[in-house]
Amino acid sequence: MLTVDHLRKRLPDGKLLLRDINFSVGEGEFVAILGLSGTGKTILLRCINRLTTPDGGEIVLTDNGSSLNITESNAGEIREVRRRIGMIFQGFNLVKRRSVIENVLIGKLGRISVVRSLMRRFEDGDVEMAHRALSRVGILDLADRRAGTLSGGEQQRVAIARSIVQDPCLLLADEPVANLDPTTAEVVMNHLRSISVDNGISALAVLHQPELARKYATRVLGVRDGVIVYDGDARLSDDDFELIYGGNNA
Repeated sequence: MLTVDHLRKRLPDGKLLLRDINFSVGEGEFVAILGLSGTGKTILLRCINRLTTPDGGEIVLTDNGSSLNITESNAGEIREVRRRIGMIFQGFNLVKRRSVIENVLIGKLGRISVVRSLMRRFEDGDVEMAHRALSRVGILDLADRRAGTLSGGEQQRVAIARSIVQDPCLLLADEPVANLDPTTAEVVMNHLRSISVDNGISALAVLHQPELARKYATRVLGVRDGVIVYDGDARLSDDDFELIYGGNNA
């Protein structure tokens, strides 16, 4: 479970981008974040996984009865934060010259010793887990291909498989289908929702397509002017849409 209380974040020029963000995400919830460009949706995700340091508020991640205060984590604890949080990027974030299976195994690095991670030494069980993850997203036959030779949709499915292997309690997806055609976007969204709901993983996905949020999310957060103006059903009404976007096109 993720809990965010009174989160604030300023830009380098001093502008307060996130003014007072409050919400929680339960196990197995697949929550879409909607809002106009520049409202801080990506910065919100970066604060949660501590790629960016918040300027105020509290972020707490609870897993198996153990709570981790992300905002108060020191440098040594950040590794544990990122071990528990899977991150899927718009640009896939793969090592293009490496094979698909090698990229998926990167998801295990946070769960093995520093020496093994530096040497990229993986046990047979790790490799079997990676193969199962690739099978789940339908690209096991691409395991030995170089990641850079794949299509955008295939690369994003590699990124999803990497997150499965990581075994996170929270999944963050930053515009995961922004660069994909509509058909491929549907495939990727199906996999993301399945992993979240079926495995009981809390998930947050920044989306620019309200129609995908309506179809796949269990809940929607609407961000506008640095605060959450909508928190509710994914089946947005016209009034809900107006509240989030203010009459602008999404």
